[in-house]
Formats: sequence, structure tokens, C-alpha cells
Amino acid sequence: MNCSPDVLKDYLLGELPGPDCLTVEAHVRVCLTCSEELERLRTAQAVLASSPDVEMPRRISFVSDRVFEPGWWQRLWNSAPRLGFASAMVLAAAILVHGLTRPAPAVPEATAYSQEAVEARIEAEVSRRIPAAVAQAVAEHDARLRTEMARLVAASESKLNFERRADLVTFEQAFTLLKKQVDMLQYPRLASSEMVPSR
Repeated sequence: MNCSPDVLKDYLLGELPGPDCLTVEAHVRVCLTCSEELERLRTAQAVLASSPDVEMPRRISFVSDRVFEPGWWQRLWNSAPRLGFASAMVLAAAILVHGLTRPAPAVPEATAYSQEAVEARIEAEVSRRIPAAVAQAVAEHDARLRTEMARLVAASESKLNFERRADLVTFEQAFTLLKKQVDMLQYPRLASSEMVPSR
């Protein structure tokens, strides 16, 4: 194989058939120039692979070129915040105009309910709702009282049981001490022999 950069490029890009690849690999092991060229090509390929893709500009414009600048309506249309603000302003103006130009609602001459009829309805509704509300409040209060009473009784029983156990322990200790004192009075010789160690 002769030293050809095109063959090395085809080898690096994987465009050579299998036998030719083996030939190029054998030649690169022997030829120092081709080995260096292949290393340079691999470095260039790695650099190109790591660099970001940049889109080519579609047209080069100049500062003095005013033809391609968007108009004010295009800038407004292409800006979402500006378009939202403009829409909100148009909606607010429409609501304001509608509120100012709408005729006032006609008030009927004779209302369906007179003042006395309204008060009578309110009184009847209040009379109907108050007993039920009072009964519900009383039931809830009784339930709370029963729960609180049960909790207090349980706490008192627990406290009494604890105090009873403490009293029993105290009584048992006092009884044991008293029994030892009685034994010492009844059997003084036995007590003194217990106190003096035997030789």
C-alpha cells in the first residue's frame, strides 16, 4: 500500500471494506508518516465531535439595512408579554365601555314581597331552625361532658390504684421493721448472738 491521506480518511470514517482495513492497519504499524497522519485525523475528528453545532446564518445583514427590521406591530405580535398586556388592556376597556353604556335595570313598582311578609318569613325560618340547632348543641355538649367525665374517672382510679400500692408497700416495710423489733425484745439473747460474730 502506498501512503495516501485519502485512504486514511476512508479508513477513519469506516468506508473501507474489511480486507482493505486490515491492509491499512498493517501499513500504519510499519509507516511512521501514515501513523502520525492517522493520529492527526483522529484528533481532528475528536475536536469536531466535541464542538457544538452552530447553525449557519441565513442572511448576513448590515447595520444600515433597515429593510429587514420588523415593524412595531410585528415586534408586538412576536412578544408574548407585550401581546398579553395589550390583550388585557383591550379586555379592560371593553368591560369599562360595557359597564358605562349598559342601561340600568328596571326596578319593578310592586315587589313580590312586602316588608311584613319578608319579616314573617325570616321569623318562621328562625323559629324552625333554632330548636334543631339548640338540640344539636345540647347533644354535643352532653357527649363532651360524658367523655370528659369518663376520662376523669379513669384518671382518678389509676391514681387511687397507684396510691393503694404505695400504701401497701409502706405498710409492708413498717410491718417488717416492727416484727424485727418485737423479735429483738422477745429473744434478746438470740438477737445479740446474731449481732456478735462467732470466733
